[in-house]
Amino acid sequence: MRKIVFFLLSICVSVQHARAQGLHFSQFYNAPLLLNPANSALMSTDDYRVGMNYRSQWTKLAVPYNTFSAFGDCTVFKSGTGTNWMGLGVVFYNDVAGDGNLRLTRGDLSLAYHVQTSETFLISAGLSAAYATRSVDYNKLTFDMQWDRFKFDKNLPNGEQINIIQTSFYDVGGGVNFSFFPNELVFIKLGGSVAHINQPVETFYNLTNKMSIRPMVSLDGSFVVDKNFTLNPAVYYTSQRGASEIVAGTLLTAMVYGKGKVNSSIIAGAHYRVNDAFIGSLGVQFGGLRILSSYDYTTSSLASDIKANGAFEFSIVYQGQYGEKMRGAKNMNCPRFY
Repeated sequence: MRKIVFFLLSICVSVQHARAQGLHFSQFYNAPLLLNPANSALMSTDDYRVGMNYRSQWTKLAVPYNTFSAFGDCTVFKSGTGTNWMGLGVVFYNDVAGDGNLRLTRGDLSLAYHVQTSETFLISAGLSAAYATRSVDYNKLTFDMQWDRFKFDKNLPNGEQINIIQTSFYDVGGGVNFSFFPNELVFIKLGGSVAHINQPVETFYNLTNKMSIRPMVSLDGSFVVDKNFTLNPAVYYTSQRGASEIVAGTLLTAMVYGKGKVNSSIIAGAHYRVNDAFIGSLGVQFGGLRILSSYDYTTSSLASDIKANGAFEFSIVYQGQYGEKMRGAKNMNCPRFY
């Protein structure tokens, strides 16, 4: 029982200080399908994208979070002019926390349609459908009945449920994007999405625990400073049941070698999650392959308890093209972006 109490207290702390501890990544810009289903196949010069994200958070606490995702999206239909196209995306998530391995396993399928209304403007709309399971392993927990005055003995009866219990639910989301690209040096995207539109019930005990609707808004851009430097500022906001999260900052990409389509660049960035953490990022890019790591330095009141150790995050994203015979033309007048 003592571990369960501490587990629940730690979750409360995480909601108070991390503001909305659902599935989330500090590198939100490298988790496009989690951010908005309308991002499916929203790429200026490429046709498909695959990637993975890993996050390890609060390892100094007894209840750390470990989150993994793998995703892929691609163009599945394109008009003859190449200005309108459909995108299909699929993503898998696995999130684990606590001594009892409180686990969320989730698979999403997303579909988006992109319409270029002019030489400088694009509208995107998307929907997502997901199937998720939540489980906890009671065999890894100890209870007050197992305390023998010296230690917890797992061989003693615990008076509680045993084995792994789980629940499952379906989830629906939707979103839109508005993209503006006045010239080849500037790309700006404003997006809004809503998760849990159907407010699914998530419970182990047949209760009416509905998941609240979770709106998300993002604004990001790509600005070519000169032939060697590109700025990618971004801001992200989400809220759910009174908890909220705001992250803002920028990445700077500096080309160190360029020859044809094979460019090598160094990426550095700084972001801030309001009232929670500073986020530093460092990575490299080789052609269509981007590798980026980041670290959250906790600044909230939790910092003293975890010695400012926040979270380590790692992502790999690759973008590519089908080939000229398959892909057709895209008339988007904007720089390459992720």
